[in-house]
Amino acid sequence: MLLSLVVRTFIFQPFNINGGGEKPTILGGDYLTVTKYSYGYSDFSLPFSPPLFSGRIPSGWLPQRGDYVVFRLPRDPSADYIKRVIGMPGDRIQVIGGVVSINGVPVKHERVPDFVETEENGHNAPVKHWKETLPNGKSYETLDLVDNGYLDNTGVYTVPAGRYFMMGDNRDNSTDSRVPENRQGVGFVPLENIVGKAQIIFFSVYEGERAWQFWRWPVSVRWNRLLKSVQ
Repeated sequence: MLLSLVVRTFIFQPFNINGGGEKPTILGGDYLTVTKYSYGYSDFSLPFSPPLFSGRIPSGWLPQRGDYVVFRLPRDPSADYIKRVIGMPGDRIQVIGGVVSINGVPVKHERVPDFVETEENGHNAPVKHWKETLPNGKSYETLDLVDNGYLDNTGVYTVPAGRYFMMGDNRDNSTDSRVPENRQGVGFVPLENIVGKAQIIFFSVYEGERAWQFWRWPVSVRWNRLLKSVQ
Protein backbone atom coordinates (compact mmCIF):
# COMPACT_ATOMS: atom_id res chain seq x y z
CA MET A 1 0.00 0.00 0.00
CA LEU A 2 2.86 2.39 0.84
CA LEU A 3 4.56 1.57 -2.47
CA SER A 4 1.32 2.27 -4.34
CA LEU A 5 1.00 5.65 -2.58
CA VAL A 6 4.59 6.57 -3.44
CA VAL A 7 4.10 5.58 -7.11
CA ARG A 8 0.84 7.57 -7.42
CA THR A 9 2.33 10.59 -5.67
CA PHE A 10 5.69 10.85 -7.41
CA ILE A 11 5.75 8.70 -10.57
CA PHE A 12 2.53 7.64 -12.32
CA GLN A 13 -1.15 8.32 -11.79
CA PRO A 14 -4.05 6.76 -13.71
CA PHE A 15 -6.81 8.93 -15.15
CA ASN A 16 -10.12 7.93 -16.72
CA ILE A 17 -11.42 10.05 -19.61
CA ASN A 18 -15.11 10.89 -19.95
CA GLY A 19 -16.64 12.86 -22.80
CA GLY A 20 -15.41 13.51 -26.32
CA GLY A 21 -13.46 16.78 -26.14
CA GLU A 22 -10.14 15.06 -26.93
CA LYS A 23 -11.15 12.93 -29.92
CA PRO A 24 -9.55 11.57 -32.03
CA THR A 25 -6.43 11.30 -29.84
CA ILE A 26 -8.19 10.27 -26.64
CA LEU A 27 -11.66 8.69 -26.50
CA GLY A 28 -14.24 8.54 -23.76
CA GLY A 29 -13.60 5.31 -21.86
CA ASP A 30 -9.80 5.51 -22.19
CA TYR A 31 -7.66 4.98 -19.08
CA LEU A 32 -4.33 6.80 -19.14
CA THR A 33 -1.06 6.80 -17.26
CA VAL A 34 0.25 10.29 -16.53
CA THR A 35 3.87 10.84 -15.56
CA LYS A 36 3.97 13.25 -12.64
CA TYR A 37 7.74 13.79 -12.78
CA SER A 38 7.79 15.18 -16.36
CA TYR A 39 7.63 18.84 -15.28
CA GLY A 40 8.72 18.58 -11.67
CA TYR A 41 6.29 18.71 -8.76
CA SER A 42 3.88 21.32 -7.42
CA ASP A 43 1.29 21.27 -4.63
CA PHE A 44 -1.12 19.70 -7.10
CA SER A 45 1.20 16.71 -7.49
CA LEU A 46 0.44 15.65 -3.92
CA PRO A 47 -2.67 13.96 -2.52
CA PHE A 48 -5.20 16.58 -1.33
CA SER A 49 -2.90 19.32 -2.73
CA PRO A 50 -1.54 20.67 0.58
CA PRO A 51 0.00 24.18 0.21
CA LEU A 52 3.51 23.14 1.19
CA PHE A 53 5.52 25.22 -1.30
CA SER A 54 5.11 27.52 -4.29
CA GLY A 55 6.24 26.95 -7.86
CA ARG A 56 7.64 23.62 -9.03
CA ILE A 57 10.47 21.44 -7.72
CA PRO A 58 12.81 21.13 -9.54
CA SER A 59 12.20 24.26 -11.58
CA GLY A 60 12.98 24.50 -15.27
CA TRP A 61 11.24 21.28 -16.35
CA LEU A 62 8.66 22.89 -18.63
CA PRO A 63 5.86 21.59 -20.85
CA GLN A 64 6.58 21.62 -24.55
CA ARG A 65 4.27 22.79 -27.29
CA GLY A 66 2.07 19.87 -28.35
CA ASP A 67 2.26 17.92 -25.05
CA TYR A 68 -1.01 16.43 -23.80
CA VAL A 69 -1.20 17.33 -20.11
CA VAL A 70 -3.48 16.84 -17.12
CA PHE A 71 -4.01 19.99 -15.07
CA ARG A 72 -6.19 21.40 -12.32
CA LEU A 73 -8.83 23.79 -13.64
CA PRO A 74 -7.82 27.32 -12.55
CA ARG A 75 -11.36 28.37 -11.53
CA ASP A 76 -11.99 25.04 -9.72
CA PRO A 77 -8.74 23.34 -8.57
CA SER A 78 -10.69 20.24 -7.50
CA ALA A 79 -11.37 19.41 -11.18
CA ASP A 80 -8.85 17.59 -13.40
CA TYR A 81 -8.79 18.50 -17.11
CA ILE A 82 -6.74 17.11 -19.98
CA LYS A 83 -5.82 19.23 -23.01
CA ARG A 84 -2.99 19.84 -25.44
CA VAL A 85 -0.45 22.64 -24.91
CA ILE A 86 -0.75 25.02 -27.88
CA GLY A 87 0.48 28.35 -26.54
CA MET A 88 3.59 29.02 -24.47
CA PRO A 89 4.16 32.02 -22.18
CA GLY A 90 4.37 35.18 -24.29
CA ASP A 91 2.72 33.65 -27.38
CA ARG A 92 -0.09 35.32 -29.31
CA ILE A 93 -2.75 32.75 -30.21
CA GLN A 94 -5.68 33.25 -32.58
CA VAL A 95 -8.07 30.97 -34.45
CA ILE A 96 -9.15 32.13 -37.92
CA GLY A 97 -11.52 29.98 -39.97
CA GLY A 98 -10.74 27.00 -37.72
CA VAL A 99 -6.96 27.34 -38.29
CA VAL A 100 -4.75 28.10 -35.29
CA SER A 101 -2.28 30.96 -35.67
CA ILE A 102 0.75 31.28 -33.37
CA ASN A 103 2.49 34.65 -33.26
CA GLY A 104 0.86 35.62 -36.56
CA VAL A 105 1.83 32.43 -38.43
CA PRO A 106 -0.88 29.85 -39.29
CA VAL A 107 -0.17 26.34 -38.07
CA LYS A 108 0.27 23.80 -40.89
CA HIS A 109 -3.20 22.31 -41.41
CA GLU A 110 -3.65 19.31 -43.75
CA ARG A 111 -6.88 17.41 -44.53
CA VAL A 112 -6.71 13.65 -43.92
CA PRO A 113 -9.39 10.95 -44.45
CA ASP A 114 -12.60 11.46 -42.46
CA PHE A 115 -12.70 10.16 -38.91
CA VAL A 116 -15.21 7.41 -38.09
CA GLU A 117 -15.24 6.08 -34.55
CA THR A 118 -16.58 2.54 -34.55
CA GLU A 119 -18.52 1.73 -31.40
CA GLU A 120 -20.02 -1.52 -30.15
CA ASN A 121 -23.48 -0.64 -31.48
CA GLY A 122 -22.41 0.82 -34.84
CA HIS A 123 -20.52 3.91 -35.91
CA ASN A 124 -20.81 7.68 -35.96
CA ALA A 125 -21.17 9.75 -39.11
CA PRO A 126 -17.84 10.65 -40.77
CA VAL A 127 -16.24 13.82 -39.37
CA LYS A 128 -13.74 16.17 -41.04
CA HIS A 129 -10.27 15.17 -39.90
CA TRP A 130 -7.11 17.28 -39.98
CA LYS A 131 -3.41 16.90 -39.26
CA GLU A 132 -1.80 19.87 -37.52
CA THR A 133 1.94 20.44 -37.27
CA LEU A 134 3.20 22.94 -34.69
CA PRO A 135 6.30 25.13 -35.17
CA ASN A 136 8.42 22.66 -33.18
CA GLY A 137 7.48 19.82 -35.57
CA LYS A 138 4.96 18.13 -33.24
CA SER A 139 2.09 16.65 -35.30
CA TYR A 140 -1.29 15.35 -34.18
CA GLU A 141 -4.84 15.02 -35.50
CA THR A 142 -7.91 17.17 -34.85
CA LEU A 143 -11.63 16.99 -35.65
CA ASP A 144 -13.86 19.62 -37.23
CA LEU A 145 -17.49 18.80 -36.41
CA VAL A 146 -19.07 21.88 -38.00
CA ASP A 147 -18.01 24.66 -40.34
CA ASN A 148 -17.82 28.13 -38.77
CA GLY A 149 -18.20 26.79 -35.24
CA TYR A 150 -18.56 29.06 -32.21
CA LEU A 151 -14.81 29.05 -31.52
CA ASP A 152 -13.54 28.80 -35.12
CA ASN A 153 -12.88 32.56 -35.18
CA THR A 154 -11.46 34.30 -32.12
CA GLY A 155 -9.63 37.39 -31.06
CA VAL A 156 -5.94 37.34 -30.19
CA TYR A 157 -5.00 35.73 -26.87
CA THR A 158 -1.67 36.87 -25.40
CA VAL A 159 -0.44 34.20 -23.01
CA PRO A 160 0.83 35.70 -19.72
CA ALA A 161 4.17 34.76 -18.18
CA GLY A 162 4.07 31.46 -16.32
CA ARG A 163 0.85 30.34 -18.05
CA TYR A 164 -0.12 28.10 -20.97
CA PHE A 165 -2.83 28.06 -23.62
CA MET A 166 -4.63 24.70 -23.89
CA MET A 167 -6.85 23.29 -26.63
CA GLY A 168 -8.70 20.01 -27.11
CA ASP A 169 -8.25 18.10 -30.36
CA ASN A 170 -12.03 17.93 -30.92
CA ARG A 171 -12.12 21.63 -31.64
CA ASP A 172 -15.91 22.14 -31.85
CA ASN A 173 -16.58 20.11 -28.70
CA SER A 174 -13.90 21.33 -26.31
CA THR A 175 -14.13 23.89 -23.54
CA ASP A 176 -10.53 25.07 -23.35
CA SER A 177 -8.38 28.22 -23.18
CA ARG A 178 -10.41 29.83 -25.97
CA VAL A 179 -13.12 30.35 -23.33
CA PRO A 180 -12.02 32.61 -20.42
CA GLU A 181 -12.49 31.70 -16.78
CA ASN A 182 -15.18 34.34 -16.25
CA ARG A 183 -17.29 32.60 -18.91
CA GLN A 184 -16.92 29.19 -17.24
CA GLY A 185 -14.02 28.20 -19.46
CA VAL A 186 -10.43 27.17 -18.87
CA GLY A 187 -8.59 30.41 -19.56
CA PHE A 188 -4.81 30.49 -19.23
CA VAL A 189 -3.40 27.64 -17.13
CA PRO A 190 -0.64 28.39 -14.55
CA LEU A 191 2.40 26.12 -14.64
CA GLU A 192 1.72 25.18 -11.00
CA ASN A 193 -1.67 23.69 -11.99
CA ILE A 194 -0.16 21.12 -14.33
CA VAL A 195 -0.20 17.64 -12.79
CA GLY A 196 1.71 15.71 -15.44
CA LYS A 197 2.06 14.49 -19.01
CA ALA A 198 -0.27 11.90 -20.59
CA GLN A 199 1.78 8.96 -21.85
CA ILE A 200 0.04 5.61 -22.40
CA ILE A 201 -3.54 4.37 -22.83
CA PHE A 202 -3.30 1.27 -20.64
CA PHE A 203 -6.98 0.26 -20.87
CA SER A 204 -10.03 1.32 -22.87
CA VAL A 205 -13.72 0.45 -22.96
CA TYR A 206 -16.47 1.69 -25.24
CA GLU A 207 -18.42 4.68 -23.97
CA GLY A 208 -21.23 3.58 -21.66
CA GLU A 209 -19.35 0.45 -20.55
CA ARG A 210 -17.84 -0.11 -17.10
CA ALA A 211 -14.21 -1.18 -16.87
CA TRP A 212 -14.86 -3.24 -13.72
CA GLN A 213 -17.41 -5.46 -15.50
CA PHE A 214 -14.75 -7.96 -16.54
CA TRP A 215 -17.32 -10.47 -17.77
CA ARG A 216 -18.12 -8.03 -20.61
CA TRP A 217 -14.51 -7.45 -21.63
CA PRO A 218 -14.69 -9.63 -24.77
CA VAL A 219 -17.13 -7.10 -26.28
CA SER A 220 -16.65 -3.95 -24.16
CA VAL A 221 -12.87 -3.48 -24.44
CA ARG A 222 -11.31 -1.55 -27.32
CA TRP A 223 -8.48 -4.03 -27.69
CA ASN A 224 -6.75 -2.05 -30.43
CA ARG A 225 -6.20 0.90 -28.04
CA LEU A 226 -4.44 -0.99 -25.22
CA LEU A 227 -0.89 0.26 -24.58
CA LYS A 228 -1.25 2.95 -27.25
CA SER A 229 1.04 5.95 -26.84
CA VAL A 230 -0.59 9.37 -26.51
CA GLN A 231 0.80 11.55 -29.31
